Amino acid sequence: MFFQPQERLCLFIDGTSLYSASRNLGFEVDYRKLLSFFRSKSNVLRAYYYSAVLETEEYSPLKPLTDWLVYNGYFLVTKTAREYTDHAGRRRVKGNMDIELAVDMLEMAPKIDHAVLFSGDADFRRLLEAVQRQGVRTTVIASIKTSPPLIGDELRRQADQFVELADIASHFTRRQIESRASRPSAPAPVRHPADHLSDLPEE
Repeated sequence: MFFQPQERLCLFIDGTSLYSASRNLGFEVDYRKLLSFFRSKSNVLRAYYYSAVLETEEYSPLKPLTDWLVYNGYFLVTKTAREYTDHAGRRRVKGNMDIELAVDMLEMAPKIDHAVLFSGDADFRRLLEAVQRQGVRTTVIASIKTSPPLIGDELRRQADQFVELADIASHFTRRQIESRASRPSAPAPVRHPADHLSDLPEE
């Protein structure tokens, strides 16, 4: 990886995307270590974490994580996801955070030298192109070692630097878990509240 100690850097973490990739690779993220890792590489101005939350009457298991993030150096961005049943009786959810992430990155672009995106969503290709035109260097962190790969080819080509999540995971792993690939017949353990969002198809 190429990072400069004095460059102004901002992290943009798609929470559901990072959770899905880390679970697929078989580890849990330690967010304290993750922030420390990037602070050791550059001048981190902000670390944004994006997550849609299902609105239910039950206690949300996401709350302990979001509370911790707020008090430990992250800028939390959430919105209510809407769960519904389609005409075929299938559960679906609407709670995309792409717009929120794009707005924040564009607003931060004049203030930073380097934008680090934790997401493999190819829809962000145009966003990276836009901030690159403002002189911002871009890094995308996702995985091609998962099955299927969790990054779009267009996004990977657009980024100034692609970093394989599996290659840096040891710097911010809380504990190892059994990956999906090694246990195809059993349901994955729910270790993160984004789990039920990542497993539901979007409209």
